[in-house]
Amino acid sequence: MTPQQKNTFCFIRDYLQDHGHAPTLMEIGEAVGVRSKGAVHRLVQALVDKGYLQRQSGSWRGLSLVEQTAMELPLLGRIAAGQPIEAITGEDTLNLTDFLLGPRRYALRVFGDSMMGAGILNGDTVVVEQADTARDGEIVVALIDGEEVTLKRLKRHANEIVELIPENPAMSPMIYPARRVCIQGVVVGQLRSYR
Repeated sequence: MTPQQKNTFCFIRDYLQDHGHAPTLMEIGEAVGVRSKGAVHRLVQALVDKGYLQRQSGSWRGLSLVEQTAMELPLLGRIAAGQPIEAITGEDTLNLTDFLLGPRRYALRVFGDSMMGAGILNGDTVVVEQADTARDGEIVVALIDGEEVTLKRLKRHANEIVELIPENPAMSPMIYPARRVCIQGVVVGQLRSYR
């Protein structure tokens, strides 16, 4: 799901909860900042095609959410990454839906090695929660000058300066006036495949 599709989905979901019926295409467009009715139609249709929404009757007001099944893995216990510990099996499950998914979350594939010290490697996927603010020390998606985006650790200075700190000793921090940096999200999870 693209960020724009995610915004559209979240608006429709919240509207359904508040009003008991779906919004019109015009209302959706106004909410997500899309003026073209055709573009809104394509956004909503993409959500239908991807299985997030279903359209009942011939009207766009007949939209409803598709129930998402929870993704769970068996949580079999703990394992030591240092000295071995006693193997005790558990009977719990880890709900990946709660862990990774959410109304304002999206995934980004990482390109580069500036965050390797934080355990984020080239080719990893980070799960980001959309946000326009972040606390110092959080790993953020930062848009610089409205053109370039980067993944770095955030540090704010008292004199309206923002420092974007890489987790790689071979790289220098990026320092900008705060007005040049727009926070777009905060990293909340990470995925890596070993096969």
